[in-house]
Amino acid sequence: MRVLITGVCGFVGSTLARALRESHSDWQVTGLDNLSRPGSWVNLAPLRALGVAVVHGDLRSPSDVDALPAAEWVIDAAANASVLAGVDGRTSSRQLLEHNLQGTVNVLEYCRQHGSGLVLLSTSRVYSIPGLTALELTVHDGAFRPAPDQDFPAGISASGVSESYSTAAPVSLYGSTKLASECLALEYGHTYGFPVWVNRCGVMAGAGQFGHPGQGIFAFWVHAFRERRPLRYIGFGGTGHQVRDCLHPVDLLPLLEKQFVAGLDAAKPRIINVSGGIGSSASLRQLSAWCAERFGANEITISAEERPYDIPWLALDPATAQSTWNWRPALALGDILTEIADFAEHHPQWLSLSLG
Repeated sequence: MRVLITGVCGFVGSTLARALRESHSDWQVTGLDNLSRPGSWVNLAPLRALGVAVVHGDLRSPSDVDALPAAEWVIDAAANASVLAGVDGRTSSRQLLEHNLQGTVNVLEYCRQHGSGLVLLSTSRVYSIPGLTALELTVHDGAFRPAPDQDFPAGISASGVSESYSTAAPVSLYGSTKLASECLALEYGHTYGFPVWVNRCGVMAGAGQFGHPGQGIFAFWVHAFRERRPLRYIGFGGTGHQVRDCLHPVDLLPLLEKQFVAGLDAAKPRIINVSGGIGSSASLRQLSAWCAERFGANEITISAEERPYDIPWLALDPATAQSTWNWRPALALGDILTEIADFAEHHPQWLSLSLG
């Protein structure tokens, strides 16, 4: 089997590349990365030492993609993954579109040319914001949770957000690039006869993640807490009650293996939520309590700032992945946080590297 991973030196891409090499030593794994993410270069030599053929190139460049060797499957793990991209003053909307949408077009042209199957790693942020922010929430054990007796929007329940929930705008500029990528991928697959699987993932987290508050919030919070960096509860009254779910990318591997084998199986849904669900979710306040028990106290300030696209509660319902693929993550939230904390203690200046 020949597998191509885009964004191979990022956290998700590098984790999957290592897992594939360890589980399938006879597979050829090639990766593409432009090394633009601060810290991503630290993964370059270790991946090559494992036998991953890492190509330094830019997914936005058609000629760079055209020069890649043929593969049976592509895992698209390359993206600007910040929901504030295009509005935070650090990246422009055009840069976001070039990274997340034009890059997808180039991947799809590669798949068309080589007949490759595609696994597109998408996001929970494709789901419509208004219905999520309008939920009636209560506070339990320091975290928001939906009031059980309300009239939920179609596709949302106390178990989380399902695939049937609306993806109507607004979803954020970032979310719209991923949603457009999903639509293009499915259309290309249908038109040119190659398999496409879209995995909408919850928040990724684990050791070695390049923690950033707009992307890897779990890893960022643990590292920042241990390094005694200033932290803030932003929005929603400054309570820290906002909730997200958590998933370690290594838990994607068993699902990917099944998707590779299934290929064009029409009985399987092409879009699924892939996450730890409610059971692997936590609020910032709960995360702070865990960190304080592990590292000791750290001051957290309160900010009245209200940021665009912030959502108080978002946890994916992975029931479809469980019922159709018999997939469940092996690593629980506590396992993931412990892994990050252990890594943080051995890499005390990690945020200086990963924040640039």
